[in-house]
Amino acid sequence: MCDTCSAGSAPHLSRRGLLMAGAGMAVASGLALKAGSAFAQTTPQNAISGDDALKRIMDGNARYVANTPEQKDFSAGRAARTQSQHPIAAIVSCSDSRVAPEFAFDQNPGDLFVVRVAGNFVNDDGLASLEFGTQFLGAPLILVLGHTSCGALVSAVKVVNEGLELPGHLPDLIGALKPAVEAAKKENASDLAAAAIVANVKLNVERLKNASPILKTRVAEKKLLVAGGVYDLATGKVSLV
Repeated sequence: MCDTCSAGSAPHLSRRGLLMAGAGMAVASGLALKAGSAFAQTTPQNAISGDDALKRIMDGNARYVANTPEQKDFSAGRAARTQSQHPIAAIVSCSDSRVAPEFAFDQNPGDLFVVRVAGNFVNDDGLASLEFGTQFLGAPLILVLGHTSCGALVSAVKVVNEGLELPGHLPDLIGALKPAVEAAKKENASDLAAAAIVANVKLNVERLKNASPILKTRVAEKKLLVAGGVYDLATGKVSLV
């Protein structure tokens, strides 16, 4: 019996727990959730290194900036995608409506496994999603993608510097971004918000590199690359940081 459950009550499962439980049930039913197994393909497109995946999406970003995208027919491959998915990268992106990773990196549906939250930070639920996308779907790359003029980081700066009070659950979100503001302040940057945007990307990259047991192990085994970048709203260009 579950030690944390009282008589007659069901154990509480977090979203991370549900993801792992779902994976366990799939294994039990014979659908071994391993890259190239449960989602078998003769040669999965993501059977590449993290460096190669990073080059592929950055080449796509160059096409996007030049307004010469290759991806124009989004119906192509739709039927095939119902059978499996083999994302070449997992992207941690801000929820900002002006940032669309599939467009920014000129990739097809099925190419990117995207986790989005205002401020592009990683909490436990996001981490579980990234574990799923890398361990079970085989993505060899995680890219934490910040962007210029991020309202979440601008608000975090105002909370830290001016004592701005926000309603509802926004203080919880801002709390996750405060470490980036504090890190930026130590740099004595002339533009604190811009520095906090970069610091936030770097802090989340480091968190993911050291997230035990799954991501840290995959990084150590050279099966996963974790990188960070900032998307410029004005130009569309992604700069690695």
